[in-house]
Amino acid sequence: MRTITYSQAIYEAMCEEMTRDPSVILIGEDVGTFGGVWGVSGDMLKRFGPDRVRDTPISEIAIVGAGLGAALVGLRPIVEIMFGDFLPVAGDPLVNQVAKARFMSGGKANVPLTIRVTTGAPGSAAAQHSQSPEGWFMNVPGLKIAVPSTPADAKGLLKTAIRGEDPVLFFEHKMLYATQGEVPDGEDHLVPFGRARVCRQGDAATIIAIGGMAPKALEAARALAARGIEVEVIDPRSLVPLDREAILASVRKTGRVVIAHEAHKRLGPGAEIAALIAEEAIGWLDGPIVRVAARNVPLPYSPELENFVLPGVDDIVEQTTKLVNYAL
Repeated sequence: MRTITYSQAIYEAMCEEMTRDPSVILIGEDVGTFGGVWGVSGDMLKRFGPDRVRDTPISEIAIVGAGLGAALVGLRPIVEIMFGDFLPVAGDPLVNQVAKARFMSGGKANVPLTIRVTTGAPGSAAAQHSQSPEGWFMNVPGLKIAVPSTPADAKGLLKTAIRGEDPVLFFEHKMLYATQGEVPDGEDHLVPFGRARVCRQGDAATIIAIGGMAPKALEAARALAARGIEVEVIDPRSLVPLDREAILASVRKTGRVVIAHEAHKRLGPGAEIAALIAEEAIGWLDGPIVRVAARNVPLPYSPELENFVLPGVDDIVEQTTKLVNYAL
């Protein structure tokens, strides 16, 4: 095991896969000469050359469209979209072409396209650079969605995405890039989609924490433990496919559920998870399903207002404590 950053884990995953497979390429705004606006691609242009690491114009529709074309003719492109807020600009190629190509071709066309997308609020970036759009695309059949919260999962899920035959939206929370964690040695560290990670065992309640909320949920769990409340924390790791079995098993064990994510509460990813639990596990519940999420307003620039809108550790602690004390 080595301790590296989330950013380094993503860099290593891309470099290892490009070394292993010459069909893997990287394209996006500033991924080459600049090393990525978030610094993730670093020296990849120097290592792999301009034929395999290509800077693009500022056009998300063109970037995703080029990635689709490259995937259809046998390459395994990694596409970087600088901000998840800009994915709607690429809506037609992403939703109507990338996600549907296999189905429209009767299974003859695979689209091994990995789209790396930053998500979440980096702090005072305002309404157009702070959104968490994961839930928007859960409604699009044909797309896989990854939301890693640790360096180990970032590396393992990204390598799995690159080697797969399906298009993947790979959401990287901006505030996780500098976080550190242990990552297994070896170039074949793979994390399968659809398999959640139980981050902490407990029996008082289940906290299902998505992406950047997973570290906050663990911090909240420690605070709750000091009050004598031992919660179970589950990180789904991928939203599509979703590990239904792990979620339902934990709900059956604890009888209480809190779902935490940074996306807006209304129709965020927690809504789908809540619907799953309501449909398949309502008889095990000892209280209402609780969602801790961003308020349903555009993200403000002001730090004070941003903190008011976004969910935090204290919100998880407060809502979980209320749920544990809830009387049917």
